[in-house]
Amino acid sequence: MNQPAPHLFSYYPYWAECFGTAPFLPMTRDEMDQLGWDSCDIILVTGDAYVDHPSFGMAVMGRMLEAQGFRVGIIAQPDWNNPEEFTRLGKPNFYFGITAGNMDSMINRYTADLKVRSDDAYTPHGEPGKRPDRAVIVYSQKCREAYKDVPIVIGGIEASLRRIAQYDYWSDQVRRSVLIDSGADILLYGNAERAIVELTHGLAQGRSIEDMADLRGTTVVRDATPDGWTEIDSTRVDWPGQIDQIPNPYEMKDTENMSCSTNGSEEEGAAEDSDVMPVKIVPMPLHRKADLDPDKTAIRLPSFEKVRNDSVLYAHASRVLHQESNPYNARPLVQRHGTKEIWVNPPPIPLETDEMDGVFGRPYQRVPHPSYGDAKIPAYEMIRFSVNIMRGCFGGCTFCSITEHEGRIIQSRSQESVISEIEEIRDKVPGFTGTISDLGGPTANMYHLTCKSQEILNNCRRLSCVYPGICKNLKTDHSATTQLYRAARALPGIKRIAIASGLRYDLAVKDPEYVRELVTHHVGGYLKIAPEHTEMNVLSKMMKPGMGTYDAFKRMFDKFSKEAGKEQYLIPYFIAAHPGTETKDMMNLALWLKRNKFRVDQVQTFYPSPMALATAMYHSERDPLHRMSYKAKKMHIPRNLEERRLQKAFLRYHDPKGWPALRTELKRIGRQDLIGSGPNALIPAEEYTGRRQGARPGFKPPGKSGAVKKSSGPKRRR
Repeated sequence: MNQPAPHLFSYYPYWAECFGTAPFLPMTRDEMDQLGWDSCDIILVTGDAYVDHPSFGMAVMGRMLEAQGFRVGIIAQPDWNNPEEFTRLGKPNFYFGITAGNMDSMINRYTADLKVRSDDAYTPHGEPGKRPDRAVIVYSQKCREAYKDVPIVIGGIEASLRRIAQYDYWSDQVRRSVLIDSGADILLYGNAERAIVELTHGLAQGRSIEDMADLRGTTVVRDATPDGWTEIDSTRVDWPGQIDQIPNPYEMKDTENMSCSTNGSEEEGAAEDSDVMPVKIVPMPLHRKADLDPDKTAIRLPSFEKVRNDSVLYAHASRVLHQESNPYNARPLVQRHGTKEIWVNPPPIPLETDEMDGVFGRPYQRVPHPSYGDAKIPAYEMIRFSVNIMRGCFGGCTFCSITEHEGRIIQSRSQESVISEIEEIRDKVPGFTGTISDLGGPTANMYHLTCKSQEILNNCRRLSCVYPGICKNLKTDHSATTQLYRAARALPGIKRIAIASGLRYDLAVKDPEYVRELVTHHVGGYLKIAPEHTEMNVLSKMMKPGMGTYDAFKRMFDKFSKEAGKEQYLIPYFIAAHPGTETKDMMNLALWLKRNKFRVDQVQTFYPSPMALATAMYHSERDPLHRMSYKAKKMHIPRNLEERRLQKAFLRYHDPKGWPALRTELKRIGRQDLIGSGPNALIPAEEYTGRRQGARPGFKPPGKSGAVKKSSGPKRRR
């Protein structure tokens, strides 16, 4: 199980490397002709506009395959109603690689309130409607219609987070694995460089996808568990008190009446000589007592049909999946869908630093494809001067899907690689004025942080390295990040290095020198951090630290800002309507905001994204952070739209539009004392005389609609 993975760049290149490097991966037959290609080996179909930049998945996959000697074409944002769009580059020699893009297509199009968004940041001019809902499924079907015999490989975040049966917020039901619904041949989950390189070289050598069904970081369809394997049965939650070995339905046992057969002895001899071993089934409560071969042991999850109809089993399956996320000890997961089995192989071995350098060191043009002309692509405009220094996150926040996609083991680039990219931005990217907009990734400060012991890491099954407290085996020394910041600032032509990625302040407080460096040189007046909530009842469901850690960081932040002679502020982010959040929790959060003089404008309402643990909470009303049982107490779920909007209104307690609903709710829970004009009031009374505290002259209270009426009289002077 722990055999080292082949180095990403150790494969002998495919013969087509003789064509060299393409300026841009071709999007038309004319571009292929200019490159001298008669065909593409792989065609990538994506829901995003093609930007040749390492922050865009199709560019990374395409350039990686190009480095292996393959010819890669791109079909970006095809019109899915036009079959010719999927044949524009001809028939690929090996497969279609399909992704919805950098974002899930449903999250890309719909808000948390299920409203259609007015723009798409990954499209020229931000134009909406350029990708279909459930893009992976639609694109796969269209490619299959175009060329029925060409294999289809799906990947990217949309496929990755739907690799098993998953709760779908938009239809409010549990859907099958996207591998089944798309009809694809194989699914690659996570960042997938290892899997796509090994798969493609295997196909080039004449192997079939079925021959590579055990490839790490992939999900495949099988008819049954292979012979000789052991299944750990995890299809139920409340096991009986006395558990016996389950009769094995695959095992053919000899009977006492064997002598009735005229050639019984011959059959017995044949059975003894057979190399085929039956599948062994071990109940989950007994698996620790059994002597199991880790290389031939899989965990059977409850079937799609069961989790679709039983939310407790759904939460249980989610819990098991998250416990099997460490690539050094994870076992394959098996889930039956009708007559087929979804087989999820263990995650890929993380990339080493030199491999990460190789991925980011490809010859990216760092600009959109020339066919877009002068059109602005908002997502590109946001990141064109930023540098990704690492991948992964060991935070384990239940509402976030980063860990499920990128893994919880940090994969970092070398300082030399990062510095080289900054110099490339300085020298090549149009419009650069001297400011790097971000050095980060999923987080700002997990760069080169890892476990102190590889042996401990190999056996760890913790969902988070920082909750409920920071693991004693985690390295929290930020010196590599501090040194990187200093080296980047010292580059000629670099005026400023900003840090825009999310900061794990519970880690930062462990290294005051890092905080000093950050606050003194890399905060432009405001630093965004994410406590997410103030109440432990909610924070425990999020797997986030308490506000004591925030207070400690704020003291450190204020101290170092003062020493630097700068007036700087923390901007905290909070989430409304997270599973387990009740009115009193949001009320206390609003009071905290008022005491600390925060008036937040941009607030986040919980969005049940596929595969997240908090989504399992939302669907099941149970907490999968603990062992599942039908006897487990249900948690409160802010599910209906009115309650979700009410919780959002508490976050924006200063907005008159929310006051009518807040007044009604505060009266309902007996907190009328928070309505009025006193210093302890949260919102003003509906009718009152005199000026509201902090209101400008001419202010009048909201009418029945909740809108602020403008004064029609002359403005009074102070």
